[in-house]
Amino acid sequence: MKDFPVLLLHNLDPAWPSGDREVAVHEADRLASALYEIGHRVTTVTVCNADLAAHLKNYDPGEWIVFNWCEELPGIPHSDALVAEVLETLGFTYTGSTADVLKLSWEKADVKRLLEKHNLPTPSWRICDVAEPGDWHCYPAIVKPAHEHCSLGVTTDAVVRNRDELNLRLAYVLDEFKQPALIEDFIDGREFHVSLWGNGDVQMLPPAEMDFSRFNDIRDRLCTYDAKFCPGSLHYEEIQLRLPAPLSESEYDLLTRTSRAAYNTYCCRDFARMDIRLRDGIFYILDINPNPDISSDASMACAAEAAGFSFGAMGSHLIHLAAARHPLFGKQLDRNKTLDNLSRSIKL
Repeated sequence: MKDFPVLLLHNLDPAWPSGDREVAVHEADRLASALYEIGHRVTTVTVCNADLAAHLKNYDPGEWIVFNWCEELPGIPHSDALVAEVLETLGFTYTGSTADVLKLSWEKADVKRLLEKHNLPTPSWRICDVAEPGDWHCYPAIVKPAHEHCSLGVTTDAVVRNRDELNLRLAYVLDEFKQPALIEDFIDGREFHVSLWGNGDVQMLPPAEMDFSRFNDIRDRLCTYDAKFCPGSLHYEEIQLRLPAPLSESEYDLLTRTSRAAYNTYCCRDFARMDIRLRDGIFYILDINPNPDISSDASMACAAEAAGFSFGAMGSHLIHLAAARHPLFGKQLDRNKTLDNLSRSIKL
């Protein structure tokens, strides 16, 4: 079914620079147009203040599916989970993970404990709320803020090679970000951005490799904040994307099993993206993002395109995953599936 009525919900913070606002509007319009061309009836809802309920007061939850591209409420940092909470309270069926899963994504220590509990490989780690690493002795290491996303705080200086550098970076993170620091074993190996989607039958899309071969310094072999958001910067320009990543059959199978297990353990819903590194035959899970960017040039859309899905088809697939949970549209999907199966049986 391609005619589900969709509310495309996206945030537009008046405090953003004008260039960022223009990009956000352009991407929302592009997705809306792509969904419309496929056949969906799309209404765009631009969230420009924190009163999400007011933006949705004229829409009946029984008549719509919300495509949740609202990454936070304007003026409220780290509020993606709050968006989901409001949608749930209002009774809307929406794309993406639940509020509880989105909350967990901001707590790196809790994510680490969850992975370790289920015997999923993740780099050795420690949380420090003072500039004292105790008996940490694994180098090189990487130091990150413990409650951030999007590689915020990840620069070349985040990679430390000895105790003195570690102490300095801990002090910097604690002072600059006013939050604990996460120390990790720095996995100096191949890095992959792995997009997955589905519920129950989870599929891994073609994985992308971040190729660091142009760098000799170990501190450059990572995806910094600049690599993602600063065109013209060294890492943005010199890190090459290989999609699909060249992997042997055994490597591909192991990556699939590892990422699927992490997706299910984390209780991701509809879609997610993971940052994973390969060292000595082990795929280490660095991060799980249950609410990844789905812009037309982001990893998720690029991976979907490599799998044969246009931008609109990717969005439509996510809508269908959410529609299965809708009290009305879910029944329609079940009925259509039954009819399709019956038709195949008759043809056979």
